[in-house]
Amino acid sequence: MFDPHSIKEDFPILNNKINSRPLIYLDNASTTQKPKIVIEALKNYYENSNANIPRGIHTLSEKATASYEKTRLNIAKFINATSEKEIIFTRNTTESINLMAYTWGETNIKENNEIIVSAIEHHSNLVPWQQLCQRRQAKLKIIPIKQNLTLDLDQYAKLLSKKTKLVAVTGMSNVLGTIPNLKKIIDLAHQAGAITLVDGAQSVAHSPTDVQELDCDFMAFSAHKMLGPTGIGILYGKYEILNDMPPFLFGGDMVKVVEQYKAYWNDLPWKFEAGTPNIADVIAFDEALKYLEKIGMENVQKHDQKLLKYAVEKFSQYKNQNVKLFLPNDIVNNGGILSFSIKGIHPHDIATIFNEEGVAIRSGHHCSQPLIENLNVLATARISFYIYNTKEDIDLAELALQKTIKIFK
Repeated sequence: MFDPHSIKEDFPILNNKINSRPLIYLDNASTTQKPKIVIEALKNYYENSNANIPRGIHTLSEKATASYEKTRLNIAKFINATSEKEIIFTRNTTESINLMAYTWGETNIKENNEIIVSAIEHHSNLVPWQQLCQRRQAKLKIIPIKQNLTLDLDQYAKLLSKKTKLVAVTGMSNVLGTIPNLKKIIDLAHQAGAITLVDGAQSVAHSPTDVQELDCDFMAFSAHKMLGPTGIGILYGKYEILNDMPPFLFGGDMVKVVEQYKAYWNDLPWKFEAGTPNIADVIAFDEALKYLEKIGMENVQKHDQKLLKYAVEKFSQYKNQNVKLFLPNDIVNNGGILSFSIKGIHPHDIATIFNEEGVAIRSGHHCSQPLIENLNVLATARISFYIYNTKEDIDLAELALQKTIKIFK
């Protein structure tokens, strides 16, 4: 049975106090906390398996290599990729998207080609495509949002043309929690002859993911948003597309043979992984995957939605006190993210007062500045949930909201 109270006991940091109050961590869209099993895996690696990979003959190197590659295999299973060779390790989601932009993008985007993104993208899935279009003299098009803060897919269909080469969209907005209809977006893109990339930084951590069912060509996500360590990103790509792409970085491990004036690239996935990787954190990430699989991603999603509904009910009571919520009208399929503002109070001041009460939230434009401007605000405050959050956490956040309103009356 899913019990967030018992789950919370697995996370040592949540025993901390902030300003003499229990820590209530509601900044999970930024990064998640780590269970003991992940922390212990890091410690165990450095105490018992520390060695470089992949070609060492000695026992430590073989042990480290086997554990590292086991994580790759389990990631492939987690998102239902056809092969672990479709899983590329990077530093984060941002680097995964840039890898694709600088390899597939530079090879395939020509003058007057078109790339489509949405109006709810994180900068990491916007700026690389802005820059690629500038370098290649291509055109960037934006899927607009409707008044209900969902993507306008009728307008999207009109944006598609024979010139469209790539559609890159988020799986879940990190500001609004909006979950686009990815299957429809991807199918329409393929009908137009375009390939697709999904920014799964939020969605993979909060819902079941099946890249074969979606039929996306690429998906990028990060370990740290799903209980794993920082410094690990993943780029999934269909084998045949990855195989045709040139390498991103050059040096050790990504080569098969090196001659004096020429080099031959390694097989997938290693041709995209130059140099010594982040071995310890990849191995520890495997424990995070096991932890989430034990809970079940369907249960993670249901828990998020339950907490979101409760938080919306609580915070909606303060609309007559200038509290404004930013989320779609229908939150049934929304992610566990709630952005809000209070008229006349800067979000940084809101976050500061929440912190005084031990409640950690995020404030700012959340690396989605064009979207924030579209909402006609300078910034928002944001609470976001994960498996260790409870209704009691939201009750304490409500008390912090009451204090904020009272101070600025």
